[in-house]
Amino acid sequence: MFYTLKVPACFYSLFFCCFFLNTTKAQPAFVKTSGSHFILNNKPYYYIGTNYWYGGLLALQQDSVRGKERLRKELDFLKSQGVNNLRVLAGSEGIGQINGVQRVNPVLQAKKGEFNLRLLEGLDYLLYEMGKREMFAVLFLSNNWEWSGGFLQYLNWNNQLSDSTMQSKLGWDALRDNTSKFYSCMPCRQDYEKQLRFILNHHNKYTGRSYISEPAIMAWELANEPRPMRARANAAYSEWTLHTARLIRSLDKNHLITLGTEGDQGTESMELFKAVHTPREVDYLTLHIWPKNWSWFADTSITASLEGVITKSRDYIRRHEQVADELKKPLVIEEFGLPRDRHSFAPGSATTARDSYFASVFSEWLRSKRDTGSIGGINFWAFGGSSRPVAGQLFWKKGDDFSGDPPQEEQGLNSVFDSDESTWKLIRSFTEER
Repeated sequence: MFYTLKVPACFYSLFFCCFFLNTTKAQPAFVKTSGSHFILNNKPYYYIGTNYWYGGLLALQQDSVRGKERLRKELDFLKSQGVNNLRVLAGSEGIGQINGVQRVNPVLQAKKGEFNLRLLEGLDYLLYEMGKREMFAVLFLSNNWEWSGGFLQYLNWNNQLSDSTMQSKLGWDALRDNTSKFYSCMPCRQDYEKQLRFILNHHNKYTGRSYISEPAIMAWELANEPRPMRARANAAYSEWTLHTARLIRSLDKNHLITLGTEGDQGTESMELFKAVHTPREVDYLTLHIWPKNWSWFADTSITASLEGVITKSRDYIRRHEQVADELKKPLVIEEFGLPRDRHSFAPGSATTARDSYFASVFSEWLRSKRDTGSIGGINFWAFGGSSRPVAGQLFWKKGDDFSGDPPQEEQGLNSVFDSDESTWKLIRSFTEER
């Protein structure tokens, strides 16, 4: 015998209402902007993050189980320290020697127009694990510098730069002369756009979502530190940044877009820096600070020069903060670093000057947070995790563990390892700030 159970109509209304609310609650939110602020779940989003450029490569190590295990442990460690935003390499180009140094390996586009899907599967795994921990990634799509191929490789593929020239060690003027050609090389730009489209249209094998629908991604960045390099390239550079930002926006309505600049140090003038960040397609501003590269101290005299380095950094931040306020857009201090005391590369050596320097930069972020200001985020350079430099070896070689220092830099130069207790204590003092 069969019985028909009559259920009141209000039950169905209540059921579907609860189902809708639970589904809505379970759907992760995207980071957005509102005026000068980042917004997440309708609340201001201020974050402390790090540069983890190699994060998408860890799952691709020859021993993938070990690589994935390292990745999970390092994400757990960062989360425990309150670090929840990671800046990561997404696009890399070419193989072999470039500008006299070894470049990152493996790469996304080893040969012109040939893309390595497996490399994006490594990034898939990173984003999957980050999503589980409610962390967000800023993905840069190429590089002004040689350590991941970048613009020099596009010039080489399009006969604007010979193999011998690309592989040799270029002087600063020659590097500027050559790299500046990228912005007016239309075939180079078209090749870059093929890679851009390949990345944005990719589907994550672990989450089942396309990258343009992936909430673990906070923003797309045109490149790492794109510079005009020469004043004669300013107009082409400006046109390229606008064109590319518009292209990304046409493909992706969910994620933020930024350029990846260092500030007026890289764009050569504050006027140009402001101009390229003015278009509505560019959601926020970035700046990088490199006291060593910019000769704010000499040789190993970090401690002796520290007061001046801190003053110059504070002035640099506040000049760019003023521009962000004028444009009514957020600002991120997304790269800054300092070697260990006495310029040591050895883990376990003192980080007294670095800790003081980090505290001064973090304090600028905290000031902004307390005042609901425009400095919304900060990413120190760089997380070295559980890696350690190889004894007796200065530079990275294929097969070595990845660290915060790219292949062209001395391993241990700027890396913050998981064992740097005083630095992590300092970082926690800011991430635990309420």
